[in-house]
Amino acid sequence: MVKKINTAVFISGRGSNLKSLINFSKKKNSSIVIKLVVSNNPIAKGLQYAKKSKIKNFVTLFNNKNISEKNILKKLYKNKIELICLAGFMKILSKNFIIKFKKPIINIHPSLLPKYKGLNTHKRVLKNKEVVSGSTVHLVTSKLDSGKIILQKKVNVTNSETIESLEKKILKLEHILYPKAIKKFLSSL
Repeated sequence: MVKKINTAVFISGRGSNLKSLINFSKKKNSSIVIKLVVSNNPIAKGLQYAKKSKIKNFVTLFNNKNISEKNILKKLYKNKIELICLAGFMKILSKNFIIKFKKPIINIHPSLLPKYKGLNTHKRVLKNKEVVSGSTVHLVTSKLDSGKIILQKKVNVTNSETIESLEKKILKLEHILYPKAIKKFLSSL
């Protein structure tokens, strides 16, 4: 039997990657069990997936980053979390938080890093007339979108591509990529 790692997923919005990770966690050969969902948005649609799957959730507004991060760390320790998966979490975790957590934090980003770090990736990809884009799962460090790459997958960018169509195409890809990257990462530990 596969040892399952206690995992927390951090979200800010619709939670489609969370939903994909919940489905992955329920598979027999999955290496994660999602114990906690953290959000900075009390009306994040993704919180519904957590409730439906009876996963504890914790919302903190990040009005004061230090206090929010301290409260999140308490929840992580209480739930014996060994891995954090950022899935559309729109806050940047402080260096202090990353150091104090002491365990791996991974993120999924909608571009082929190191290209297009940060926000508005699809808009920038199209503006620069890229012919390929994609998604990257990487380790989180104190430098934005700069940690070691675990896995990447490419998609072709067509001439008729819009921001919306590219976002949809990459999101579909991410739902497959994130579980694969987690599996690869955990098997390398």
